[in-house]
Amino acid sequence: MPQNGFSEDGYIIDQDYFAAYPYRGSTSNINGCGWVAAFDLLRARGRNIPFQEVLSGLNGTCPTKLPGPTPVRALRQYLAGFGNYRQCRRRRAALRAAEKASAGILRYWEGKEPHYIPFLRQEEGVYRFLNVADGMEDMSCPMDEFFSTHCRFGSVVVIVPRERS
Repeated sequence: MPQNGFSEDGYIIDQDYFAAYPYRGSTSNINGCGWVAAFDLLRARGRNIPFQEVLSGLNGTCPTKLPGPTPVRALRQYLAGFGNYRQCRRRRAALRAAEKASAGILRYWEGKEPHYIPFLRQEEGVYRFLNVADGMEDMSCPMDEFFSTHCRFGSVVVIVPRERS
């Protein structure tokens, strides 16, 4: 496990290493999963933007600086500057959209907390999930398996790029 929060291929896999970076009235180790997911998704889409720029840019779209999850609309507004993204809110629709995407962001409840994570397609039916939880910083499994083990309670939102057909 890298000692700086990054994977060997440059993705942020552990937000716990970013306590020195304020975000929305808290610190990024506690409240930074939204900007971390945006950074990783943009990286997967070929945008190598410094993480400080993503943090600052997304922080600027949030209407209030109170601790709490990044509003989905703020995340979509920020991502809109880099391409066309869509969201799916219902569990089945979200699962179908995620399974068709090359990369995306999943917002779900990890335990008692709303949480954003990026996912990247590795091969047919297998996805890489980053920054999930302690001990699951960089994991791979089928999308439906992730949904059945991690998205069991609460709302689910998937944000994926609109792929050109």
